[in-house]
Amino acid sequence: MERIIIDTDIGSDPDDALAIALAMKSPEIIVEGITIVNGDVEHKARMAHKLLSLGGRSDIKVIPGISNSLLKNRTLYANGQEGEGFVSPDDHTLFDGHAVDFIIEQVMNNPGEISLVAIGPLTNIAAAMIREPKIVNALKRIYLMGGVTGTGDHHSDLPPVEYNIKCDPEAASLVFSSGISILMVGLDVTMKLMLTEEKVNQIKNKNTPLNKVLAGIVERWLSFIGEKATPMHDPLALALVIDPSLVKTQRMNVVVEYSHDRSSGETVAALAQDGHVEVACHVNEKQFFEMLLNRLA
Repeated sequence: MERIIIDTDIGSDPDDALAIALAMKSPEIIVEGITIVNGDVEHKARMAHKLLSLGGRSDIKVIPGISNSLLKNRTLYANGQEGEGFVSPDDHTLFDGHAVDFIIEQVMNNPGEISLVAIGPLTNIAAAMIREPKIVNALKRIYLMGGVTGTGDHHSDLPPVEYNIKCDPEAASLVFSSGISILMVGLDVTMKLMLTEEKVNQIKNKNTPLNKVLAGIVERWLSFIGEKATPMHDPLALALVIDPSLVKTQRMNVVVEYSHDRSSGETVAALAQDGHVEVACHVNEKQFFEMLLNRLA
């Protein structure tokens, strides 16, 4: 059994919600808690709590964290439809504690046993490392969705920076330079995993309250972006906790470049036998979607 904390910026893009749902449906995983980062963290916590309730897992604790970037120097983004269709405007659920405290407490009390699945900006995790430096040695691993290295076979089609890193590149720089073991899942592999309308219908066809909401989140997102498919960034990071063979990796050193211009957040990777970052370079698309759809649909 793998013990994890999911650190997420769940919002309008459905991949966070699908990653949480996949975790709920995976008996190989013990979710110690879900921590929230970036933006309106109280509202996002209500979104995560509602999904857990719909999936019969309201026993999993949800803890809001840091709403801004580490240096409070980045623009926050929200498109205004976070939680639309399943979180009531009258929901004023309150949550105890703070994500940074929770991460430190859980990891330090269980050295070598807990991994972080980081599927949002790395602000909470960087703050935890600053507040308790010993956490670096106590963490088992970080499964990190973020960045782009140009090591895949379609790198010419990818942007130079990825959203999670761009939101807080200073925090990302701290995490990547910490020396902790990281399995990095970047756009190099996640952009190959497109959830199509046909696959969404498979999720919808399992007529449960959770599946109805998941399908609705995806459909609203596809309508908002004007596309017929959306990439499964975060579910892949979660899936690797269950089955690391979904990807082929190369060991690298990764440096995050940051400044105040639009290119801030570039992840510069170089092959290194002693590198502490395993960068996913290839992904088995068929195997991934078999896992995702078999468990959700």
